[in-house]
Amino acid sequence: MTQEQAPILGIIGGSGLYQMDGLTDVETLHVDTPFGQPSAPIAVGTLEGRRVAFLARHGIGHHISPSEINYRANIYALKSLGVNRVVSVSACGSLREDYAPGHIVVPDQLFDFTKKRVSSFFGEGLVAHLSVPDPFCPELSRYVFQAAAQTDATVHQGGAFITIEGPRFSTRAESHLFRAWGMSIIGMTTSPEAFLAREAEMCYAVMAHVTDYDVWHVSEAPVSVEMVIQTLQRNVATAQEAIRNLVRLLPAERHCACQHALADALITDPAKIPAATRKKLRLLVDKYLAV
Repeated sequence: MTQEQAPILGIIGGSGLYQMDGLTDVETLHVDTPFGQPSAPIAVGTLEGRRVAFLARHGIGHHISPSEINYRANIYALKSLGVNRVVSVSACGSLREDYAPGHIVVPDQLFDFTKKRVSSFFGEGLVAHLSVPDPFCPELSRYVFQAAAQTDATVHQGGAFITIEGPRFSTRAESHLFRAWGMSIIGMTTSPEAFLAREAEMCYAVMAHVTDYDVWHVSEAPVSVEMVIQTLQRNVATAQEAIRNLVRLLPAERHCACQHALADALITDPAKIPAATRKKLRLLVDKYLAV
């Protein structure tokens, strides 16, 4: 797929968003990667006159747990199709009174509280130390906020998103601690997805849909799957409207630093990189290592 044919946006759908309505000229691609198979075939089609790619994070039928998602394969597969911007549509719990169920949050910070996940493409003889003071692309996040604000939803710009391991929800003690830390919303999939996207020099932003108040709110029922699904079903149409708005808003060119994220991150002497590792990561690093 040439750069001219590449999708202008990759959409990773989370809980509740398993397909993108309105896509035409759809091609379903089964993409293989050096890291295995992505969660589902990728649907590439036309939306608002522009090519986009859609990937169901939890698989078709939601059969993949947050801890079992092949995050590296998902990001690598989108990168291999020429995608350079990714928006994640995610369900989240609120840790703030003013971020209420039914609202949308476009976070600007991320706290990784996962325990079991592979969080980098690098290793096996090639070391990269990524700088991520701002883990979400500021430029893309602004467009996501603008797109969501054009819907009828209440939208908040900014906030710290904590990713827990899951698949269980928080205890009350954990929820109160996360609030004391200054976290705004809580979910199970944004880490390591955001960090892998940055390693792949892709812009990444989150459109987080608040489904509940986690378990800290004494006047609200504790979070449950039923509660999450009910809110998500109401929010799916809003999410799809916001994505259509985003596709119309996005300029063709990027002007952020995401596209050069690895420029000062690679520390290994190129002569010492094993051939197999270099081949495995050539999509990410060839522009820096090519002689």
